[in-house]
Amino acid sequence: MKITAIRAYQVDLPLKEGRYNWSNDNFVEVFDSTVVAIETDAGLTGYGECCPLGSAYLPAYAAGVRSGLAEIAPQLIDRDPTDLGPLNRHMDSILRGHPYIKAPIDIACWDILGKATGMPLHRLLGGAEQDDVKLYRAISQQSPQEMAAKVSGYRGEGYTKFQLKVGGDADTDIERIRHCAREMQTGDILVADANTGWTMHEAARVVTAVRDIDVYIEQPCPTYEECLSVRRRTPLPFVLDEVIFGMDTLLRALADGAMDIINLKISKVGGLTRARAIRDVCVASGIPMTIEDTWGGDIVTATIAHLARSTPEEFVFSATDFNSYGTQEIARGAPQRIDGCMTASDEPGLGVDPIADVLGDPVFECQGPA
Repeated sequence: MKITAIRAYQVDLPLKEGRYNWSNDNFVEVFDSTVVAIETDAGLTGYGECCPLGSAYLPAYAAGVRSGLAEIAPQLIDRDPTDLGPLNRHMDSILRGHPYIKAPIDIACWDILGKATGMPLHRLLGGAEQDDVKLYRAISQQSPQEMAAKVSGYRGEGYTKFQLKVGGDADTDIERIRHCAREMQTGDILVADANTGWTMHEAARVVTAVRDIDVYIEQPCPTYEECLSVRRRTPLPFVLDEVIFGMDTLLRALADGAMDIINLKISKVGGLTRARAIRDVCVASGIPMTIEDTWGGDIVTATIAHLARSTPEEFVFSATDFNSYGTQEIARGAPQRIDGCMTASDEPGLGVDPIADVLGDPVFECQGPA
């Protein structure tokens, strides 16, 4: 089998709640997502999606996805999309770094592999370890009272895991955590995610002030070294996210005992091939994961669901249903939230069918000779 064409589509994903706020006064109102379609000479087409969280979250931005695809796509024509190891090494040889650009290509090739074998991706990624994947709900940064008021509404949608967007003024963040903690019920989980927004002294103040609360502390500071320092100051369970870029940083963090949980974002590490490898090392090392991505629509949500469903339940701390945050459906057959859970399709590949009228015309296309 050979790749005959690669096309990219730009899709806007408006938010139901209008705006998503996180640390350092960052916010997004409409997400800019890129859908990639890879066509083959076998008549199979695979799909992937990449949607950075704006341009101030990670070294990734929406226009960069499409610019990078234009750089590498011509050199992928005639490659076998089912040879995933060689394909990923080839992408690394023609474009150093920029894993988020390669992620939708890798995911689309997994989709092709599933369709070629007649198997859903969760089977190819390790098997159906669980039927229903528990989800968390991110609570956009607002006043302590507004954030606490949202907990009961989200619980009514079935969520029992709540991730507070903190990383602002330390005193206000302490109040955010305390107000939301008062809304927790038996079985609920509370995470305070600073998204790198605190300096070490601010983080030290916060973790000391809330040490009596049952709360997870996530990614307090910008660098690994700063986060490790905060980790050593607190008995609270600790989550790392932005500073886990791949296998190298994961292994360092495991050796240092730097966290109890990681957030495994599929596009950040370059797609499903590398995310599966990281997942397997975490399982072998006893580290649970939140399996998710930076953002996205139906195709990203389906990708998350397949990786999460193929992961042993005790190692899935939570997952994300990004398509429930937005107003725009881009593919039929995507996972839907039911009572705070979702599952992955048993159809071949990702099990989703992109809606052509929504995707519109490609903003980039590359194909081999007719």
